[in-house]
Amino acid sequence: MRWTLKSKPEKEKIDTLAKELQVDRTIAAILCQRNIETFKDAKKFFRPSLKDIHDPFLMKDMDVAVARIETAIVNNENILVFGDYDVDGTTAVSLVSSYLKTIYPNIATYIPDRYAEGYGVSYMGIDFAHDNDFSLIIALDCGIKAIEKVAYATDKNIDFIICDHHKPGPEIPKAVAVLNAKREDCTYPFDELCGCGVGFKLIQALGVSRNQTIDHFVPYLDLVATAIAADIVPMNGENRILAYHGLKVINESPRNGIKAIIHQVKKTVLTITDVVFIIAPRINAAGRMKHGNYAVELLTEMDLDSAIEFAAAIEIFNADRKELDKRITDEAIIQIIDNEEEQGFSTVVFQEDWHKGVIGIVASRLIEKYYRPTLVFTKSGDKLAASARSVKGFDVYNALEECTEFIEQFGGHKYAAGLTLLPENYENFKKKFEEVVSKTIDKAFLTPEISIDAEIDLSEITPKFFRIIQQMAPFGPMNMKPTFKSTCVRDNGYGKQVGADKTHLKLNVFQGDNQKTYNAIGFNLGDKMDFVQNDFDIAYALDENEWNGYKTVQLLLKDLK
Repeated sequence: MRWTLKSKPEKEKIDTLAKELQVDRTIAAILCQRNIETFKDAKKFFRPSLKDIHDPFLMKDMDVAVARIETAIVNNENILVFGDYDVDGTTAVSLVSSYLKTIYPNIATYIPDRYAEGYGVSYMGIDFAHDNDFSLIIALDCGIKAIEKVAYATDKNIDFIICDHHKPGPEIPKAVAVLNAKREDCTYPFDELCGCGVGFKLIQALGVSRNQTIDHFVPYLDLVATAIAADIVPMNGENRILAYHGLKVINESPRNGIKAIIHQVKKTVLTITDVVFIIAPRINAAGRMKHGNYAVELLTEMDLDSAIEFAAAIEIFNADRKELDKRITDEAIIQIIDNEEEQGFSTVVFQEDWHKGVIGIVASRLIEKYYRPTLVFTKSGDKLAASARSVKGFDVYNALEECTEFIEQFGGHKYAAGLTLLPENYENFKKKFEEVVSKTIDKAFLTPEISIDAEIDLSEITPKFFRIIQQMAPFGPMNMKPTFKSTCVRDNGYGKQVGADKTHLKLNVFQGDNQKTYNAIGFNLGDKMDFVQNDFDIAYALDENEWNGYKTVQLLLKDLK
C-alpha cells in the first residue's frame, strides 16, 4: 500500500474555521480539504437542505421533455418507461413509472433482458413498444449513444426522451429530448447525477405545473439514495442532499420493496455503506440471475406481504450470485496464474461459459487481488461481452476509446465500462488494450493508495471528535470517510488473528505514556501479526462497535507499517 498524506490547507483558513465552528484544528483541516471553508459552507454540508436542490428546468431539454409528456397525457398516448437492468436503471424505472401512474394511467415499464438484448436501448424493446401501441419511450440510465436505435424508433413513429448520465459520444441521438448534464451544451450546475437522479429531476419538473413542491417528492428519495450509493457517483453537491434525505426515508418510511429487503436482513439503522452492501446487491441480483423486472416489481409493490415474497425470491438469486461470482473469480485467478508470463499492466481474461450477470463483480474482485485495469469477457450470442473496471487514477473509458477499431460497442465511466466485440478481434483488442495501458498509466497507480486526511495522536479521538466525523456522512467519492494515521503505537499484548481462517487482525492499541487502549479490527490484515510485536504505524478510519447494547469507538485498520 502507498500511504499518501493529503496536503494541509493554509493555517489561517484552518484557524478561522476552527474558531467559527468551535471544533478542533484537525476537524477544521479535514473540512477545508473538502472545500468547506466558511460557516455558511459548513452549515450547507452538515445540514443538507432540500431547498438547495437545483431548478430542474436548468437542464437542457427539460422544458421539451415535460411538454412532450404533457402532450402524451392530453392525447391519451401510451408511455413506456424503459431502463437498464442494474440498480440505477431499475430504481429509475420504478421512480418515474410510479410517479407517472399517480397522474396518468397509460404507463408500462420495460427492462431489457441482459442476455437476449444486452445493455441499453434495444431493438427488441422498440419492437415491443411498436407492437403494443406505445408512441413515447422514456429511456432511463441509458440511451446517450443509441443513435441508430432512436432513428429506428422514429421510423416507427415512436418518440424518445433520454435521461442519461453516461459520457456522450461526439453525436447526440435525435430524440425529442436528451436530458444529460454531461452534454457539452448543458449548463446544469451539477453534472454528476446518477440515472435515477436524472429521472428524479424529470418528475420534479413535471410537478411544477401541478403546484407540487420538493416535499411532495421526498417519498421517492429512498430510490434515489439507493442508486447514488450503488452507482458510486460523487457524494457531494446535489447528490449529497438527495442521499442524505433518501437515507432518512430508508430508515424512517421506506417503500414496501426496500422495507421487505431490510426485513430479510433484520438490520435496524442503515448507513450508506449498508445500502451499498445490503440493498443494492439484492436489487442487482434480480437482473444478474433472472430478470430486472423482478426488481421493478419489488420496488413498486404496494402490498407488503407480496413485497416480502418478492424479496425472499431475490434473496435466493443473491445467494446464487455469491456462489457463482466466487467460482468464476477462482477460475479467472487460475487462468491468470497459468498465463503469468503474459501479465503486464492490465488483466484481461475470457471464458465463454462465464455468467454474464457477474463478470462486473469478478472484475472488481480481480482488481482487489492484482490491482490492474481489468476486463472480464464472456460469450454473449455471437459476440464477446466484457465488463471493465479500473484502478484509482486511471480512466478506463479513455483507454477503451483508443481501442475502438476492435470494439463493436462500448459505454460507461472513468472507472467502470462495458463493451462488446467480435470473437476474431479478441486477441488484437487484448494486445492493443495492454499497449494503451502500459503507455498511459502512471506506474504509481498500480500500487493501491491509502489517502490519509490527517496524522493524529490517539488521544485526539474524543466522543465529540467521533460525533463530528459521523455527521460528515453519507460518505462516498469526493467525501470519503476520513482516514487517519497514528505513529509508534503498541498492542497491549492481547492482539490476535481472528476469523475462521485467521485472516483478520484484532488488536488493542495504545500510544506513548497514555495507557488508554483502543479496540482495532483489521479485515484481511491477519498476515501482518508479526508487525505488532514492537512499535508500528497504523492507517485507519473510525467506526462504531456495538456489543451487548454498549457502543464504543473502534479503529477500522486499513494498513500497518
